[in-house]
Amino acid sequence: METEARHELIADECLLIGHAGEIPEIAYYGSLYYLGEDPEGPGLLLTPAELAALQAQVITRYREIMLRDLNPANRGLPVYRGIRRVIWNWERLGKFLRRHGLPPHPELEQEMMAALQAFLANELQEVRSGASRSCLNCTVAELTEFLMFFQLSQDPEAQDWLALCCR
Repeated sequence: METEARHELIADECLLIGHAGEIPEIAYYGSLYYLGEDPEGPGLLLTPAELAALQAQVITRYREIMLRDLNPANRGLPVYRGIRRVIWNWERLGKFLRRHGLPPHPELEQEMMAALQAFLANELQEVRSGASRSCLNCTVAELTEFLMFFQLSQDPEAQDWLALCCR
């Protein structure tokens, strides 16, 4: 297969993964099947660079989903899934990285930590002011573990954040 056509196939599959639903790794495995094993597919043996491009799309999509759910402006929208989903998606992403021997992404961890802290501070402020009721749909144990991972469990408002959790 010529290089340009191969590049376009990989780019198309990256696009599909990037616009996949809530679990982008399912689209990733679908792309691997189509590109390499599907009798109607191109039958490619993917290069490490091609695999890396597809895997990067999974990471990018998980990032988008998690940041969407950490954006207070999305709280009332049908697309909003809540903190519990952020926690699950963070865990899914971690498993994906480990399964494929990919390194952690410190810059993504820092971005997530900042977004989580800002979301929780906003949530607490809105609840305290009476502007809204808490939307934290995770348990105290789930949020405690998540805060510990991001080294936010010692934040001065951590106990107040935990008090907003569903029981």
